[in-house]
Amino acid sequence: MSKVRKGVYSFLRGSFLTDESAFKNWRIIIFVMFLMLIIIYSSHSAERKVFEISELNKKKRELRAEYVDTGTILMRLKMESSIREKAKERGLKPSEVPPKKIKVTIKD
Repeated sequence: MSKVRKGVYSFLRGSFLTDESAFKNWRIIIFVMFLMLIIIYSSHSAERKVFEISELNKKKRELRAEYVDTGTILMRLKMESSIREKAKERGLKPSEVPPKKIKVTIKD
């Protein structure tokens, strides 16, 4: 057998984990697994944040639409024609005499 074949067979059998220098291999394997766990955790965390941002954007759009609707309703209520109608329902009517200006003078 060639050296390459022996190396592949020993790797497939897992002899690199049971040799005399296996302690070095285990340390590297544990370190790599630890790094992989950190990568997996950070990707899940980023994904969670993306979903949260998506939900907040959706809520922002809904609140913006509600704000615009409320502003439209308020503008309709502030119109002179709607105020006149409500005043008419209460029995009030516009004055026929124009208002007079009152000037206040202060004497020293």
